[in-house]
Amino acid sequence: MLKNLWKKATLTTLALMTLTLSGHAQEAKTEADLQALMKQHDMVGLAVVVVKKGEIVYNKSFGLKDVESQTPLSNNDIFRIASISKSFTVTGLMQLIEAGKLSLDDDVSKLVGFQVRNPKYPNKVITLRMMLSHTSSINDSQGYFTLDTIDPAKNPNWAACYNNYEPGTSYEYCNLGFNIAGTILEKLSGERFDQYVKHHVLNPLGLYGGYNVDSLDTSRFVTLYEYNADSSSFTPSPSAYNPRRQEIQNYKMGQSTPIFSPTGGMKMSATDLAKYMTMHLNKGEYKGTRIISKKSAKKMQEKIADNGYGLALKTEKNLIPGKALVGHTGNAYGLYSAMFFQPKEQFGFVVITNGTSAPEVNEYNLALAEIINSLYNNFIK
Repeated sequence: MLKNLWKKATLTTLALMTLTLSGHAQEAKTEADLQALMKQHDMVGLAVVVVKKGEIVYNKSFGLKDVESQTPLSNNDIFRIASISKSFTVTGLMQLIEAGKLSLDDDVSKLVGFQVRNPKYPNKVITLRMMLSHTSSINDSQGYFTLDTIDPAKNPNWAACYNNYEPGTSYEYCNLGFNIAGTILEKLSGERFDQYVKHHVLNPLGLYGGYNVDSLDTSRFVTLYEYNADSSSFTPSPSAYNPRRQEIQNYKMGQSTPIFSPTGGMKMSATDLAKYMTMHLNKGEYKGTRIISKKSAKKMQEKIADNGYGLALKTEKNLIPGKALVGHTGNAYGLYSAMFFQPKEQFGFVVITNGTSAPEVNEYNLALAEIINSLYNNFIK
């Protein structure tokens, strides 16, 4: 009997050792692949996270957080994640919809407090759903850092903010629409935009991040680098973390919201972004904490525009051949970010670089696409 027990224990130990060795080999291969891709695409730094069945199974940072000081990038460091920020804005709005404070079919004019109408289609109501899916016919031609650009009482050229097509019939990516959306969130919740997201999304999930620079540990900020193709060089972008203290000091609720950039201003680590992504992967719930209902989560992921865009989440069919992924990308100040997941198969990726020579094509960066495929092949396939 003792002999049999000893034999079983030895076999179990050998099995565990084999798993550990194969795990190390897998990680070594992954790192070699990622390092090669970083070199190929002149990446300054790279943070990657792989989620499988609701758990983080791989989380690693490579390269530099800051070139000038030669500081290595770590998993704890914070990026301005750019347009992935849009989904935080919609998550907050879905909470208000569940609370009965508004609906996706509401007239944006009534919600924001001034006329939002395409002058070529004055009788066509522009709804919140249209704005959150980039099908509202609003554009960024007049800028998007203030709502004055589209307010007829404040900009004589407000009509230029609209395209020629009828609202709801076509797609054009629009940052101004999401700064309006953040303003609506602020007006209807009665909480300043950055505070609302912190109190109702980040804190319940146990995430460290936010839209307000001065509320965060700036020593954790990753320097972002714009690539100049003509000189094949990188230039730091300090304005990515502009604290805008003066504007915040003179803040007007329901008006100054674009200061925090609901369209792109979230600062967060890749690790915490992966936890947030897992909440969407699990239809609104993470580690026993429900942020939005299953119905709201599904609604965010449903395709509205012809290209697969829903409510700040897009279905992307070409990122990994044969797999429909849901998520979003970001691109600002030299940073490129990607957050994509497969709801049925329960896996996902967060990939962020603070600088690369690789271009963006079809709303995602080519280097990040290659890295996501590498992670998929090494951890999921």
